[in-house]
Amino acid sequence: MGSFSIWHWLIVLVIVMMVFGTKKLRNIGQDLGGAVKGFKDGMKDANGESTDAPAAPAKELRDAGTIDVEAKEKSRQQ
Repeated sequence: MGSFSIWHWLIVLVIVMMVFGTKKLRNIGQDLGGAVKGFKDGMKDANGESTDAPAAPAKELRDAGTIDVEAKEKSRQQ
């Protein structure tokens, strides 16, 4: 009863694919990969290494048709 050969692992893989199906196994792999990526990003943030670009100022995000509520309220008070 030594270690398993490649044929044993191939048979186990075929049985697992028959039980779960390839779509479910692919979804599990994507979820696991996303979790690992999120964990790595969290570890980088904890160490102070931020790779994200700085946030854009709010004025650049507004479109020309937007009325600033604060300016409207200030003009009413005066």
